[in-house]
Amino acid sequence: MTVMDLPVIQPTRVKPLQSVLIKPTGADCNLDCVYCFYLEKAELYPNAKVHRMSVEVLEEMVRQIMNDGGQQVSFGWQGGEPTMMGVDFFRKAVEFQQKYGRRGQVVGNGLQTNGLLINEEWCEFLREYQFLVGLSLDGPEHIHDKYRFTKGGRPSWERVRESGRLMLDRGVAVNALVVVNDYSCNYADEIYDFHKDMGFEFMQFIPCVELDHADSSRAASWSVSAEQYGRFLCDIFDRWKADFRDGKPTTSVRWIDSVFHTYVGMQPPECTLLQECGCYVVVEHNGDIYSCDFFVEPEWKLGNLTEGRIIEMLNSERQQEFGVWKSKLPPECPECQWLTHCWGGCTKDRLRDPHDRGSNHFCQSYIMFFEHADAELRRLADEWLENQQREHDAAERRLRELRQSVSASTPPAPEVGRNEPCPCGSGKKYKKCCGK
Repeated sequence: MTVMDLPVIQPTRVKPLQSVLIKPTGADCNLDCVYCFYLEKAELYPNAKVHRMSVEVLEEMVRQIMNDGGQQVSFGWQGGEPTMMGVDFFRKAVEFQQKYGRRGQVVGNGLQTNGLLINEEWCEFLREYQFLVGLSLDGPEHIHDKYRFTKGGRPSWERVRESGRLMLDRGVAVNALVVVNDYSCNYADEIYDFHKDMGFEFMQFIPCVELDHADSSRAASWSVSAEQYGRFLCDIFDRWKADFRDGKPTTSVRWIDSVFHTYVGMQPPECTLLQECGCYVVVEHNGDIYSCDFFVEPEWKLGNLTEGRIIEMLNSERQQEFGVWKSKLPPECPECQWLTHCWGGCTKDRLRDPHDRGSNHFCQSYIMFFEHADAELRRLADEWLENQQREHDAAERRLRELRQSVSASTPPAPEVGRNEPCPCGSGKKYKKCCGK
């Protein structure tokens, strides 16, 4: 289905403004990774060589998010490379969050970084304001440096690893983010063990598939195939399971955690596994609003926050169309036994490789994973649900016991005649006061 085939959809409910993905430096970055899909987005803004969010745009953005957002709001800072804005920019962002926040409102900040600029000052700031950091580190040196180069073509692994160690040592909440490409897909165990040995307890693996711009009839050479990624997921699952202690995981793998939500009847935190998407928007450096990180394109531009409200763009007809697009499933999906665990995957993965003919590039990957992991995931889900029920029953018992204890320790109320003074001390007769 093409964009032109999309029906006009009227919004059926108001989506809350909970999460916003922000590109304060646009596509500007101090790395030149071969597989990066976002560097080319600089072409959308050809009149400036350097792209930076102004303080005015920053303040208006934060004001809207804090005013129109719910009790919990999340700011995701990405790029490009967001640390190129400098620490003071983010201090200003926190200042605006405090200025416009409501009493009791909870704010979360996430920062995705390549780590090149991380130093002691950054660590102190990130720890103080409890930023959750995602560090782009693809694994050991031979894997990371396969595609992740500086602008001068030099390897980046050693510097990024040092930044990871520094943040872990300084108590920064930091996760490892790994791009799975045609090379790294062969080293699942090595990648997992490398990050675990470094001290990362949270890992995220993102499969890479993009169109080859030199030959639009195929995917780029560094894209991971469905079979390769399927094997990778199975290997990661086995390594994750082998790492259990006392029957519980010692590492959080985002894909496994998200899929597990679907096994216990909960909504997964990962938008690629939802029935519809469009639950957040992207803010570019100049305030332009787009439907999704992977669709920062003119046809999915919703407006600009200096000329309208973010929450209205989130709930616009165009964004509703974008969200419904995901639910227009490829023909093989409706009868698939795993449908409710993936809902067709990410929309962009149906478009990046012409050989897929509109199907999700990673469809076979997911089938391989579920066939491999389903029995164990079901067992873990049953165990988790039983534990939840036991905890609920125990809490109910404690509440009943507390009520009984309070009732037993409370002396009976004295008998008072209707015409006697009310024992509450009001000075009125009982029949005119508490005896009514």
